Amino acid sequence: MRIQESFCPRCGAPATDGICGRCRAAGTRWLLPDARVTCIHCPTCGSLCHGATWTDASCSREDLAEQLVRSALHLHPDLTDIRVTLTLRDLSTTRSLADVQVTGTLYGQPVEGAAQVEIAWKGEQCDRCSRISGGYYEGVVQIRADGRETSPHEREVAARIAVQVEDTLQAAGERLAFISGIEEKEGLDIIVGSHRMGQVIVQQVVGALGGQCTVHPKLVGERDGRPVYRITYSVRLPRWKKGDVVWTGKEYLEVRETGGREVKAFDLAGGGTKSVAPVPDWRLVGNVREAMDAVVAYTDRGVIGLLDPVTWSSVENRALPWISPREGGMLRVLRDTVRGNLVIVG
Repeated sequence: MRIQESFCPRCGAPATDGICGRCRAAGTRWLLPDARVTCIHCPTCGSLCHGATWTDASCSREDLAEQLVRSALHLHPDLTDIRVTLTLRDLSTTRSLADVQVTGTLYGQPVEGAAQVEIAWKGEQCDRCSRISGGYYEGVVQIRADGRETSPHEREVAARIAVQVEDTLQAAGERLAFISGIEEKEGLDIIVGSHRMGQVIVQQVVGALGGQCTVHPKLVGERDGRPVYRITYSVRLPRWKKGDVVWTGKEYLEVRETGGREVKAFDLAGGGTKSVAPVPDWRLVGNVREAMDAVVAYTDRGVIGLLDPVTWSSVENRALPWISPREGGMLRVLRDTVRGNLVIVG
């Protein structure tokens, strides 16, 4: 082995490949920080702007500052065992200063460096908040009921579905899937920021509550040479909803499923489910969600004695084959105010 290959020509220390690691590390600029970084954020929702794209932020200002500072540090690719510590100081509401300490190993030698990085916080309204504040929307989901008013339960379910769809679509990256407003009129109007959002809400509302939907597009202008439509999604909920108890003129039925020209109903006298075609003279007694608890006073020879949950008077009902009541237990009942009796629903 030649002498030139065994010793560092700069310091004379042993070296296996020309210059030794200490001299090589000393002559290398391994830390090149940017003096300033800019963060464009939405003061309303906290979204961040990267180039021309806005994204939702899911971290605190401190965590975001650390990410920004780390992105401003340009380290040599041969640096290993990297450790970065920083201290953040707010100079004003729009400026912060980070004191940074960086340690690592370069060519087998421990190295240490320091830097300062200024962070400029720039507030700018994002694409979504700009549209919301400007009253922009692309569709309205109108929820109405056929031949009746929508119930508080139906309005609550529809509103909950709309909020869940908004959260799901935004989590999937669809920033412009937002709710501009929810208004109670004859039913419920859900004002949405995108056509896709309106479609998903309609699908889930109809799936949960039944009914049908018709679509009514309206041309409102052009964007980039393409027509822009505002769509009204008209959802018509069925006349009879799940859980309704009706008097048909002959028997009490509990509606279990709706759709098409027939409903699936449970016979509250004999038990069993059947498909029947609703007729206009059916009379609504109530919904099983409104049922009250009645105490079973006695059972005797095909008769169930109940204590009226309002008057506490004794009321006799015919025993039903689909329930097995016990004295002192509870049964769920609805009051038929027209016929003046209690209807056992479970």
